[in-house]
Amino acid sequence: MFEITDVQKIGVGLAGFGVSFLFLGVLLLFDKGLLAIGNILFIAGLACVIGLERTFRFFFQKHKAKASVAFFGGIIVVLVGWPLVGMLIETYGFVLLFSGFFPVAINFLRRVPVLGTILNLPGIRGLMDRLAQDSDRTTV
Repeated sequence: MFEITDVQKIGVGLAGFGVSFLFLGVLLLFDKGLLAIGNILFIAGLACVIGLERTFRFFFQKHKAKASVAFFGGIIVVLVGWPLVGMLIETYGFVLLFSGFFPVAINFLRRVPVLGTILNLPGIRGLMDRLAQDSDRTTV
C-alpha cells in the first residue's frame, strides 16, 4: 500500500468540508456565503492532497485553459454576489477539468456494494457508460 501523510489527511478533510459546504449552499437556495466557503475549502483541500506545485500544474495546463478560466471565473462570480450564475459557470469548468477522472470514478463506484447495484441497473448503466465514453473523447 501507500503512505498518506498528515497534510494529505487534512486535505481530504478540507475537500470533504468544501463539498459539504457547496452542497449545503446549493440546498439552501444558493447561499453565497456557504458557496464561497465551500469553494475555498475545496481548492485548499485539493492543494493539500496533491501538493501546491501539482495543483498549479493541473489548473494551468495549456489545453485546460478554458476549463480553468471557467472554474475560477465561476468562483469569482460567486464571491461577487451572483451565486446561481457563478455556480453554473463553475460547474461547466469543473466538468471540463475533471472529465478525465469520470471513467475511473464510475468504475470505482460500480464496485461499491449498494451503489454498484444501482449503477448497474439497465437505464442507469447505459447513461454511465455514455458519460464515461464522452469524457474519454474530451480528454484527447
